[in-house]
Amino acid sequence: MGGGGQLTEKGEQANGKAGGVYSWDEVRSHSSRNDQWLVIDRKVYNVSQWAKRHPGGFRVISHYAGEDATEAFTAFHPDLKFVQKFLKPLLIGELAATEPSQDRNKNAAIIQDFNTLRVQVENAGLFRASPLFFCLHLGHILLLEALAWLIIWHWGTSWTLTILCSVILATVQLQAGWLQHDFGHLSVFKKSKWNHLLQKFIIGHLKGASANWWNHRHFQHHAKPNVFSKDPDVNMLHVFVLGTSQPVEFGIKKIKHMPYHRQHQYFFLVGPPLLIPVYFHIQIMHTMISRRDWVDLVWSMSFYLRYFCCYVPLYGLFGSLWLMFFVRFLESHGFVWVTQMNHLPMDIDHEKHRDWLTMQLHSTCNIEQSLFNDWFSGHLNFQIEHHLFPMMPRHNYHLVAPQVRALCEKHGIPYQMKSLCQGFADVFRSLKNSGELWLDAYLHK
Repeated sequence: MGGGGQLTEKGEQANGKAGGVYSWDEVRSHSSRNDQWLVIDRKVYNVSQWAKRHPGGFRVISHYAGEDATEAFTAFHPDLKFVQKFLKPLLIGELAATEPSQDRNKNAAIIQDFNTLRVQVENAGLFRASPLFFCLHLGHILLLEALAWLIIWHWGTSWTLTILCSVILATVQLQAGWLQHDFGHLSVFKKSKWNHLLQKFIIGHLKGASANWWNHRHFQHHAKPNVFSKDPDVNMLHVFVLGTSQPVEFGIKKIKHMPYHRQHQYFFLVGPPLLIPVYFHIQIMHTMISRRDWVDLVWSMSFYLRYFCCYVPLYGLFGSLWLMFFVRFLESHGFVWVTQMNHLPMDIDHEKHRDWLTMQLHSTCNIEQSLFNDWFSGHLNFQIEHHLFPMMPRHNYHLVAPQVRALCEKHGIPYQMKSLCQGFADVFRSLKNSGELWLDAYLHK
């Protein structure tokens, strides 16, 4: 499986067994696009060819080229023994006995304590999902979808009822987005194939999007959150500047694609309103067609077929298109604010090679728990716990949160908790601060 097992590398024995002994400097030297090594539990693997076949996408594994990927590997794979059979042909050796287990300046004590916490969490059964919870969640999505159509079918297409229908459908889209997110992270069923099937049904048939597109994009975000060139969520295509370093870099280089000192204002025009109905829609369709992902395309088309069969008889073709755009418009606002309040105000910078706990806590914050916050955000108000344990069922986040907070206090790592209103306000504030940094550098440096 994969080209790494077929390559003749330094120290590899003639019989094909991996016998190389390497230093961290040697591992780090193999971090280019076509030459990629990584370390898992002190074993060195050549993933240069395998990266293109990686089920989670080639970029997510490439982001750890030349690094220790042990913590990310553990976080993303539910059955480590099963995955080992894919790793075995890629094994080329191990770290020298004199080399530390962690690369660069990562804190060994933090890594050990987090590994201990993970074992405790697993032993406590917090990675076991409640089937009833997810059945009820799917049920309320389907019920709301049916209710929206029945309102229009029974009472007519007045402006008032159309707006009510749109709000309900936008809620359906948001909640379906959070639910497919659960299946995408393999956090519901023990068997991965059932998670994949349900994810394709929800994101494809209920939302008209692509599971593979979402997975390949979202796993990069989890692997390297808020890291420029690695996290696609902070790739703003020069429309915004983020954090504290990028604005200064752009300012010094006199880069002015947009009036960035006004970005906290035009964010309301090009961010929440356009992300899903325009940018994501174009990107999803282009990705499915260019990659010949016909399975996801069929699932996506089944959504549009069902939607138009339901609403064209009530609104006509153009009315149905406008209704869909308005629903996407409303959904986009909720999606942007929920997803950005946890990350945008946090540390956004270039790669710093931090350990898993430190990296996730510096790029992520929580929003206070309440019944509404839990439901509205799909439990992503517990963004810290979700990022630390992406395969954990969302209904268990609140159970592990006190232990995570205690571990952060022990090592002096900030654990940020905000109100929902403060989270929204900090999105605006962070954009404003970054814009001001850009303007100062642009004018004076």
